[in-house]
Amino acid sequence: MILQTTLSLAAAAAIINLWLAIRTGKLRFDSKVLHGDGGKPMLQQRMRAQANFVEYTPFVLILIAAIELTGKGGTWLAVVGSIYMLARVAHGFGMDRTDSNPLRAGGFIVTVLTLAGLSAVAVTIALGGM
Repeated sequence: MILQTTLSLAAAAAIINLWLAIRTGKLRFDSKVLHGDGGKPMLQQRMRAQANFVEYTPFVLILIAAIELTGKGGTWLAVVGSIYMLARVAHGFGMDRTDSNPLRAGGFIVTVLTLAGLSAVAVTIALGGM
């Protein structure tokens, strides 16, 4: 069985993580900071944006793969995963700002809703309700 949705979203996640890492690395190089954040708020924000992505995305991908393996996925799962990935890009841009902003908030809200929704679907499938 080829898990097209999972493979596509895992590839997207890898690209997003690379983008976040490159942004952080470039700022680290420009700031001449090899370890830590050097007391530079923007570097700390970029480091947290990448770390935040790495904290949530594995759970989303595992849930997507598990749901897809049951055969209960489909277009809806690809759409949910795509919206999640777009929200994580928005969150990355939002983390560049020091104030509250819709990119960061929206990225967080979509992340929480995605995790909660996929978890609910997984439990429903496990209990035979889907």
